[in-house]
Formats: sequence, C-alpha cells, structure tokens
Amino acid sequence: MFGKNEVRLGYTQAKIETFSTVTLRESGMRGSSEYEIVMNDNKAEISFYWINYTQGRECRELDRRTVCSKDTVIKLLNDCNIPSWNGFVGNHPKGVLDGTIFTFNASVNQGEKIYAHGSENFPKHYREFVNGLYDMIRTEVP
Repeated sequence: MFGKNEVRLGYTQAKIETFSTVTLRESGMRGSSEYEIVMNDNKAEISFYWINYTQGRECRELDRRTVCSKDTVIKLLNDCNIPSWNGFVGNHPKGVLDGTIFTFNASVNQGEKIYAHGSENFPKHYREFVNGLYDMIRTEVP
C-alpha cells in the first residue's frame, strides 16, 4: 500500500474548503527555501523565501511575493490531494547519501492541521504541488 520508506501516521479524505496558512520548506546541500501562503482579505498571498543562517540564527530573505485568488490555491491543494499527506513520513532511502528534506504544514478547514515531512521521499503529487507553487509565484500581480 505504501512505499518501502513511507510511514503513515494519519490520513484524511476531506476536501479542503478553506485555509489560513500553508508552508513548504525544502532543505538540501545548497541551501533552504520556503513557500508560505497566507490568507489576507479573501486573497492568497504567496511568498518565496531563501533561508540563510547568520551568526547561528535563521533569517528568511524574501525573494518574491504575489497575490492570487484563494480559489486558485484551494484548487491546487485539492488537485494534489494534500489532505492525504497528513501524517506522511518519508524516511530517507538506504544508499542515498544526500538529497532534499521537506516539511509541510497547513491549517485548513477552520482548524484542521496537515503535517508531512520526509527526506528524499515524498508524498504522491508532491512535484505537481511544488511546480504549481512555482508557477503561481512567478506570475506577476496585475
């Protein structure tokens, strides 16, 4: 049912109807980045940050920000079946020396939390989700 390195702690079939925040952090050998989506006056504000460390402290450096409709974000979340990610733990595959680590957090449907994380092991539709975020953040605000 699940991949060899995948452990499920929880699962929900619910569709996402609302959200307040969504974050996706990726870390690797070359650095870390974070997408953050926040509801703001019925619009979704999407930010992309580079994560830097200065004097032992984490600093988020804003690279780009855009605004889109909440419906666009909700469609992406549901098209990628984000509720099924809840509790996903992608254990690092044997024999892989490095790779990408991710952490996903979302507050949806008035209080439900979705959490997933992994190391070079991702939930289904992960790449489609990241590509969707990338496409949105690269779209200029009209």
